[in-house]
Amino acid sequence: MTSLRETRCPCGSLLPLAACCGRFHAGEPAPTPEALMRSRYSAFALGLHDYLRGTWHESTRPATLDLDDGTRWVRLEVLDHGQDGERGRVHFRATFHEGRRWSVLEENSRFVREAGRWYYLDGTPGVTRLKPGRNDPCPCGSGRKFKGCCGLG
Repeated sequence: MTSLRETRCPCGSLLPLAACCGRFHAGEPAPTPEALMRSRYSAFALGLHDYLRGTWHESTRPATLDLDDGTRWVRLEVLDHGQDGERGRVHFRATFHEGRRWSVLEENSRFVREAGRWYYLDGTPGVTRLKPGRNDPCPCGSGRKFKGCCGLG
């Protein structure tokens, strides 16, 4: 059985979860907007509702989070990021599937730092449906053909 220390982080860093986003999930402040965004992606993948709410700025935080347990997050790509003082931004693409349906969430996110901690403020999301063919590259980013990877099921 694989331990938490050995499990790869869902954010795609190739590091063990405990050495990557897991330390932020355990309470260490994320040092940059990108690190916070990656840890939030990992929290979505792992179903960590409390972490997501705790890192969402109180001015824009929803009263409740309705996360679909049937959503499987499989790939994160950071396209651009930066910060200017107490403000930050991250443009990312996250690939997921629900049952046999594949989609990509692309978002320009805004972050703010208060009292030494970064918080997710808001974002401009867009979702695109994917229809991978058997011989297309797998959307998970493995480099293999869809039919020989996630399309086996």
